[in-house]
Formats: sequence, C-alpha cells, structure tokens
Amino acid sequence: MSSKFKSRIQSIDIFRAVTMFLMIFVNDIDGVPGVPEWIKHAGERTDGLGLADIVFPAFLFIVGLSIPHAIQGRLKAGESKRNITGYIISRSAILIFIGFMHANMETYSADAVIPETWWEIQITLSFFLIWMDYPPNTSKALRYGLRGAGIALLIVMCALYKGGTAAAPTWLHFSWWGILGLIGWAYLLCALIYLYSEGNLLVLVTAWVFFLLFNLDFHFGWLGFLNGTQNYLGLAGNGAMQAFTASGLVISCLYAWFMRNKQPRLIWVALLLMSLILFNMGFMVRFFSGGISKAGDTPAWVMICTAINILAYGAFMFFMDMRGKQNWFSIIKPAGTSTLTCYLLPFLFYPLYQMTNIGYPDFATHGIGGLIKCLLFAFLMVWLAGRLEKWHIRLRI
Repeated sequence: MSSKFKSRIQSIDIFRAVTMFLMIFVNDIDGVPGVPEWIKHAGERTDGLGLADIVFPAFLFIVGLSIPHAIQGRLKAGESKRNITGYIISRSAILIFIGFMHANMETYSADAVIPETWWEIQITLSFFLIWMDYPPNTSKALRYGLRGAGIALLIVMCALYKGGTAAAPTWLHFSWWGILGLIGWAYLLCALIYLYSEGNLLVLVTAWVFFLLFNLDFHFGWLGFLNGTQNYLGLAGNGAMQAFTASGLVISCLYAWFMRNKQPRLIWVALLLMSLILFNMGFMVRFFSGGISKAGDTPAWVMICTAINILAYGAFMFFMDMRGKQNWFSIIKPAGTSTLTCYLLPFLFYPLYQMTNIGYPDFATHGIGGLIKCLLFAFLMVWLAGRLEKWHIRLRI
C-alpha cells in the first residue's frame, strides 16, 4: 500500500528485501549445474527442503505482516472500510491478472505472430506504464497519456498472444495463477478478514487454523466437515498460501497486543513456542503422507516453513527494530521498498539477453562461477530497482 498511509517498519522492509533478493537469486540459479543442491528446489518427489522452497512462503508471510500496518494507516487517515475494501479488491485483481499473464508466458507458442522475447518485453512495459507510481508533479495529460498507451499496448499484446502447439493452438487461458496471482488471492482473503474483524486476534488465529485444516483436508481428507468449502475456496488454492499469509497477520497483531499491554518480552516466548509447535507438527504430519514438498503444497511444508518464517522474523525484529542494524542490509534496501519493480525487472532482462546471443563466459555457467554470477545478477536487479526508484520509476498498486 502507498507509503503515505503507513510508516515504514524496518524489520518488515528488510525481511522483504532479503526475501526478494533471494527470490531473484534462486530463480536465476535454478538451471545452473554444479551448484549445491540445497540452494535449489527439492525435486518434485523428494521429501525435503531446499533454500528455494522457503523463499515464496517467506514472501507470503511478509504480506501478512504488512497488512495490519497498511490498513491501520488508511483507517487513521480517515478512509472508510468501503473504500479500503475497494482498494484491497482492485489491488488483488491486478496481482492476479499479472500472475495470469506470467503463467501464459510458459505456454507461448513458437508459431505466434511475434517472438516470445518481444511479447514478454512489451507486456512487461505495459505493466510499468499502467501501474507506475508517477511523481505528484507529473501532469494529468502525461500521466493519462502514458497509462492509456500502456492499456493500448496491453490490449494489442493480448490480441497477438498465441499459446499451445501448431496442432492445438490456444489463446490466453488458465493453467495456474502464477506467483503474483497466488499472492493476490492470499492477500485478498487475509486483508478482508483483518479489515472486517477489526484486527481481532481470536478471529485471526481462527482463520489461520482454518487454513491449516483446509490444507490438511485437501491432502488427506481427514476433516469431512470442510469438504463443502472446497467448492467455494477452490480458486484460492488448497489453503497453503492463505495459511502462510494468515500466520504473518497473527504474528504482527500478537506483537502489537504485547506492546499495548506493556509486555514486549513475552513476544519472544510466544515466537519460540509457536515455532517449536509448528516444527513438531510438521514433522509428525510428514510421516502420514506427502512428506515435505513445495511442489505438493503439503501440510508438512506449510508448517515447517511457517516455523522458519517466525524465527527469521524474530531475528529481523531483534536486530533491525531493537538494535538498529538496518545498515547491514542497506545494499539491498530497494528490494524492500520497490519490491514489485524488482520482481518484474528480470522479465525485461532475460528476453533482452536472449535476443543478444552474447552468452556468459564458460566459468559463469556452472559451479562456483555460476553461483557467483547469480548472486551478482540479483544484486544488479536490486541496484537497478534502486536507481529507478530515485528517478521516480517504480510500480505501486
């Protein structure tokens, strides 16, 4: 949400920056041979976790952490619940739409009118033109003109899209929601729950438990009374994404509750107990079925990653908010303040790189050299996002 409606929470911003940096890094290293396997995603049939399997849950957890601060900022600024509801729905719809478009990139046809690289560049540019956070001194004519150009470009690219194969061509179609789409669905449900419960901690804990149970029922069918809900919540997935986001909501509100009651030290006890419970529950559920699997969104993966998120946020909260060590991560700070820009920049870089046919030096394509190259690439994307932010070029929805 817009910064004018909330003050920056250093621990959340830096946690988000680290997570975004790691998201770019693990996406880039995914196809690099000869690097430690624990960095990558665990295999689809592997019972285990890699670093890459933890990153997306952390981002969803941070979405939950941020929701109370953003909504309370809008309420204090005098916005009505009706207006905030409209904002939540529109923001979710944009994320879902961009995620849907990204999912369609995966099935782009070689027989389409324009090459995939050009289509990806144009569609990404349209996102920037439409949803750029234009400076206040930008004239209405220029702002509306650029947004209109972005909408026109988006429509043309949608019309030119062709997916599938020559034998079975398709237009834009649903396969999955994409990363941003999953974030959008989780944000929609959890933000509305927070808004209309007025941050009631009991309601938020109940919602979190419900999503965990929903995820259990999806995989194991243990909870017959939840079966009917699948028909209504199917669009939102199997509960895993909402569970991650709801856990962040609960932690954020729990911390606020302890602060209001002048018992800040008890937050550490709560974080430790919750993480221990979730670790143990995750490893117990692991043995029933499904193992620890991001590919399967298994309950063990959800619970163990949530426990890791809680401990990680406790560390960020201690060092950033209480010890003032924000300078430790100043080099990647733009990834926490211009996050969507940072996420979309690779969708411009990769197709441009593919069109040049330059190629990386051999030592940077595998092993330690490849790992270093991916780290440098992640730093480059964050640096570019920071430069664009200084030039007032960033997306904000």
